[in-house]
Amino acid sequence: MFKVTASPHITDNMTTQKIMLCVIISLLPALIGGFITLGLRVLTVTLICVVFSVLFEYLMRIIMKRQNTISDLSAVVTGMLLAMNLPVTIPIWQAITGCFVAIVIAKQLFGGLGQNFVNPAILGRIVLMLSFTADMTTWIKVKHSGYVDALTGATPLVSKDASYIDLFLGNTGGCIGEVCALGIIIGGFFLIFMKIISPVTPFAFIGAVAVLEFIAGNDPLYHTLAGGLLLGAFFMATDYVTTPITSKGKLIFGVGCGIITFVIREFGGYPEGVSFAILFMNIVTPYIDNFTAVKPLGAVYIKDEKEDN
Repeated sequence: MFKVTASPHITDNMTTQKIMLCVIISLLPALIGGFITLGLRVLTVTLICVVFSVLFEYLMRIIMKRQNTISDLSAVVTGMLLAMNLPVTIPIWQAITGCFVAIVIAKQLFGGLGQNFVNPAILGRIVLMLSFTADMTTWIKVKHSGYVDALTGATPLVSKDASYIDLFLGNTGGCIGEVCALGIIIGGFFLIFMKIISPVTPFAFIGAVAVLEFIAGNDPLYHTLAGGLLLGAFFMATDYVTTPITSKGKLIFGVGCGIITFVIREFGGYPEGVSFAILFMNIVTPYIDNFTAVKPLGAVYIKDEKEDN
């Protein structure tokens, strides 16, 4: 007699720690690109975010009297992702505030890794954006030769004056992790090659934005390379906990993120809508999972007695 159970049926030696280590490695090309373009403070902001994310997680696990989980490296990943979503000029105390929101509020107060309903780094960035808008929208102005000017200016998504090669190699202003498209693409394809993430969500996300921008009469390639689309699509819209499980669900999630991003970029008050799009789709992920749930082979659903009455 066979026992019918839902998947997974096959175990793997890929632990949470190994997965997080792969994500850390995948973020390094974008981090290096940001460092080359924006300077030494990139490393300072990133290090501060990582240290305080780990510290907040360590202290919260003690306060909640639960087993400490800093060894799984998820707090390090959250710190790096948050740093990637910040301008290099961000005041340090604001970066620390973002770490507190991401780790304490978005993650640990809901039970820790695996129980948070939104991406912690995304929530941290949005809270900082809404609370300290001026500091979160102040960018170092980078000349097309790659020379960093002391002045500040709009990101390429606003000014639309950067060339494809500048956007691709990172000779532009913007958040630490979004200035070098090449670094993000290398990291994203590394995660796909290692089978850490599925290509469905990022390709659906990027494709939806590109198609809608083309229909709207805009340059789809420019809108793909500029802003935080690539960073969000590869590294935050693919979070295991806050995104759908099924391939169909991942497709719906990616397309939904793309549509919302396009609407905010074209008609909203913010030039960038990636973070808000992912946050909204995180919230509706349980409904997407229910809608796309696959019936286990051989499963028989017992009719509720109340339905008969």
